[in-house]
Amino acid sequence: MTGEQGTAAGVLTMALREGGTTVGAALTAVPAEHAVDCTLSADVPIGEATVDAVMDRLDFYLGLQDDLTGFYQLARQDPPFGRVLERLRGYHQVKFPSPWELLCWAILCQRVPMPVARQMKRALVEAVGNRIAVRGETRWAFPDADQLRTFDEADLRSLIGNERKAGYLYGAVRQWDELDEKVLRTGPYDGVREQLLRIPGIGPWSASFLLVRGLGRTERVSLDKEMLRAARRVYGRTMDEQEFQRLADHYGTWQGYWGHYLRVGG
Repeated sequence: MTGEQGTAAGVLTMALREGGTTVGAALTAVPAEHAVDCTLSADVPIGEATVDAVMDRLDFYLGLQDDLTGFYQLARQDPPFGRVLERLRGYHQVKFPSPWELLCWAILCQRVPMPVARQMKRALVEAVGNRIAVRGETRWAFPDADQLRTFDEADLRSLIGNERKAGYLYGAVRQWDELDEKVLRTGPYDGVREQLLRIPGIGPWSASFLLVRGLGRTERVSLDKEMLRAARRVYGRTMDEQEFQRLADHYGTWQGYWGHYLRVGG
C-alpha cells in the first residue's frame, strides 16, 4: 500500500475510487465514543451516492460491523488460544480496500518476489493517475475496473512487464463485470468460491485469499504452511492437517477469524 495509504500521527489516510471519483479519506479513532471519525475530500463535488459507497467501502474494509461476540465465546473454551485472544481483543480484520484490488494483487504477487509484485502494482496505479492530497500528503487510489478496461492486453504487458500476468489481468477485468460484489459477500460460500475459480489466474489459494481478505468470508479457513506454523506455536505441539481442522471446526463459521488471529497474533 506504499503511496496509497499512510498512518502518520495516528491518522489513517488513503485514497479510493467510487462512482468514477477519486476520494481521499482521513480516519481517526475516537476511543471515548467507541467510534471512528472520517473526513472525505475530492477535487470535484461528491454526490450523496458516492459518499454512501465510500462509507460502505471503508466500513467493510475495517471490519467495523463485525460482531465478534460469538467468536470470543468460543475462544474462551480454548485455553491455549486464550493468550492470542487477550492480546488481540477488539481487533477487527482489516481487509484489502476492495475485493477488486485484491483480485489484481493476487494475480500480480503469485510466483514472483514481493518487490517485483509491488512494482507491477505501482505501475498500474500510476498509469491512471488517481491521486489526491490528503492532509498534505499525496495518496494514490488503485484503478477501478472501468479504468483498467481501457487497456488492451499489449498495454498491460507493457506496463507490468509480464506477458502471462497481463493476460490474466485482461481476462479478470472482463470476468469481474459479470459478478455482483454484494452477492460475493453474502451468497452461498461454495457457489461464490466456484465463481472466483472461473476468473483467469485465480486458483484455490487465490480464491481463499479473496474470500477471507477481500470479501470477509470467515466461514472456512484454508491451511497453508504459515498457518500451520502459527498453530503449532500457539498450541505448543506438533500438528498435522487433521488436528488443525479439528481445532478449526470448534469455531464453526468463525474459523476464518480464528485462523486470521492465529496468523496475526501467533
